Amino acid sequence: MRIIKIKKWQAPMPNGEMREEDLLVAINALIGAKKPEDIPRGLDAFRIMGKVAQAFDDADKTGELKLEEREYTFLKGIIEKDIPCTWGFNKDLMAAIDDFLNTKEQGG
Repeated sequence: MRIIKIKKWQAPMPNGEMREEDLLVAINALIGAKKPEDIPRGLDAFRIMGKVAQAFDDADKTGELKLEEREYTFLKGIIEKDIPCTWGFNKDLMAAIDDFLNTKEQGG
């Protein structure tokens, strides 16, 4: 299992207002931006996404994203392949992504 602490930050919006963001918002944006033909299909992907959704719901309440190795690997692949380079301008997002990618497997 991988446990990632969810840190929140304020990000400016185009209208000048500030919005609270975190790693979950970023990963949701990556998933939502995938082209329909690039979205994984099939029962295995369906089940993985269901577990990811539950882990995100739990993380909203606890502040910790807890992922089994299969779900972690799934999200890590999306991040590694699809993250826009321009997101590197956001130091808070950069730290959150680094925390996600560098988290170690816990337990056995």
